[in-house]
Amino acid sequence: MLYKKIIFATLLVLGLAPLSYGQGLATSKHDFTSAAWNNATLISSNLRGQMCLPCHAPHNTNDTSAGLTAPLWNHRMSAQGTYSVYAGYNMQAVVGQPDGTSKLCLSCHDGTVALENFRTYSTGTTYIGSLSSGVSLTGTDLRNDHPISFTYDQALATADGKLYDPTVALSGLAGGGTIAHDMLEGGTKVQCNSCHDPHNGAGVPHLLIKTNSGSQLCFTCHNK
Repeated sequence: MLYKKIIFATLLVLGLAPLSYGQGLATSKHDFTSAAWNNATLISSNLRGQMCLPCHAPHNTNDTSAGLTAPLWNHRMSAQGTYSVYAGYNMQAVVGQPDGTSKLCLSCHDGTVALENFRTYSTGTTYIGSLSSGVSLTGTDLRNDHPISFTYDQALATADGKLYDPTVALSGLAGGGTIAHDMLEGGTKVQCNSCHDPHNGAGVPHLLIKTNSGSQLCFTCHNK
């Protein structure tokens, strides 16, 4: 018992007390504790109103579906087979179908899966597109959104001419690493979480990884 108290006191001193990371999630757009769909009667009473459960769970998760490797993923995945993807003017990158962590985001944000379809529940009726305008519906047509699921590496930066080399340029995030290390999935791929933090760690609007005041986030990668 004394050993545990010492460990806890040390964490407090270091500013790493348990649940400190969750302070960014509370009251953010991804805080689902008071959402009507998260308190629906189809959900067992002991599971209603939980903040993390719609996305993650400690037991009986859905993270083996579609070969998913997300940490304890709990939300039903989208069955959408093909998305219309971005193909901007003079674009050098090859944009494929959404993959990786972007598929997790789309399990809610493409509007094809009910929000309360997590854990074993599959009869929900609340879709992101039916909610207020403050909720982001990306949809299945991604042609008017920033491209995702493409390789951003030194070769692309050279071919484009207006992108920083992600293996050298710094991200400007707290970790102090490069764009490749801090923002790209597997060190090479742009995904939704290259710009957004679903847990609101930075505490800035739109769940961005850092402020975009003066287009700071944009200029992290774009050399304009």
